Amino acid sequence: MPGNSFGQLFRITTFGESHGGSVGAVVDGCPPGLELSESDIQPELDRRKPGQSAITTQRNEADNISILSGTFQGKTTGTPILLVAQNKDARSQDYGDLKDAYRPSHADYTYTAKYGLRDWRGSGRASARETLARVASGAIAAKYLRDKLGIEIVSYVEQVGELSSMVDIGKVSRSDVDRTIIRCPDEKAAQKMISLVEQVRDDGDSIGGIIRGVIRKVPVGLGEPVFDKFAADLGKAMLSLNAVKGFEFGSGFAGVKMRGSEHNDEFYLEKSGKVGTRTNHSGGTQGGITNGEIVHFRVAFKPVATIMREQKTLNTLNQTVTLKAS
Repeated sequence: MPGNSFGQLFRITTFGESHGGSVGAVVDGCPPGLELSESDIQPELDRRKPGQSAITTQRNEADNISILSGTFQGKTTGTPILLVAQNKDARSQDYGDLKDAYRPSHADYTYTAKYGLRDWRGSGRASARETLARVASGAIAAKYLRDKLGIEIVSYVEQVGELSSMVDIGKVSRSDVDRTIIRCPDEKAAQKMISLVEQVRDDGDSIGGIIRGVIRKVPVGLGEPVFDKFAADLGKAMLSLNAVKGFEFGSGFAGVKMRGSEHNDEFYLEKSGKVGTRTNHSGGTQGGITNGEIVHFRVAFKPVATIMREQKTLNTLNQTVTLKAS
């Protein structure tokens, strides 16, 4: 099964299954000399881990990370960094009744059709448990970008169902995001979102949402023309996340409603002598290359496929069966 690695200069390879012994990643290409320990990574995993509130999955995992290679005396050596977290709350028996059925909108059928077998314990490799490895790897990347280049990265829940928020992407901070359990910095919108999620959950259903990503203090010149455009690489990373069904950069699809005279980002000279743009419909790039403005994008997530309602589907013998998650 190829396709488990991402990146070129800074490359990550993730491994592990939802109900296997562990999950983790190998990070290759991290420059030497970066101060790094588990304490730099663990806070990010603590933000991610399940069971934090009534609106997240209730799987109870500590998600304690271990760095098993690639550091010496508290600094990176430039060699591959091995990150591992043990699975402690894997209840494989909960999936015994589902092992022969294709759950609607899960990867069960496609994995079986392609590989001839699948790990049916909690979706195996297709589980969102895999994102633990991305968060751990991303914590290292974010630390390097922040400490060495001053780049700031913030993301937040912008929309749940039809409920959207209003947030200033130039000012929003991590502390703003973490003020609510749904990670939306617009507190009035957040309370409505939480109520909606609870209502949908009580109905035995699920609902989708949109994440806004913001990258500030990005230097000019990142990205390459044509096939390796900055937005294209970012889009590949986002679209590889579980349940993602859409990615838009800058003005995105809303840009089609604008005239060129509205959408064009006019250049001007800032007091500091830096070239800037009066608007940022382009999302911080032109021609696939960053222009020094704020990079911003949106990622759409479908409703979680596991729901507490009866659904019709097929089993491995192509017989119609009825499923209901418990």
